[in-house]
Amino acid sequence: MAAITKETIIGDILDMDKTTAPFFLEMGMHCLGCPASRGESLEQACMVHGVNVDEMLQKLNAHLAGK
Repeated sequence: MAAITKETIIGDILDMDKTTAPFFLEMGMHCLGCPASRGESLEQACMVHGVNVDEMLQKLNAHLAGK
């Protein structure tokens, strides 16, 4: 499975693995079905929600690596 980067689009992450959704919900991103949120990069979403993108990257990539 490809590694997630800051530029990876949220919709692509969710399409890659639906079990990543709780990570986004945890950061306050409750509109995962919204076309606007699915089109944001991980970096954009983290910036809007006040989340450290590097920490989020580490969590997501560790989750995917553990599958």
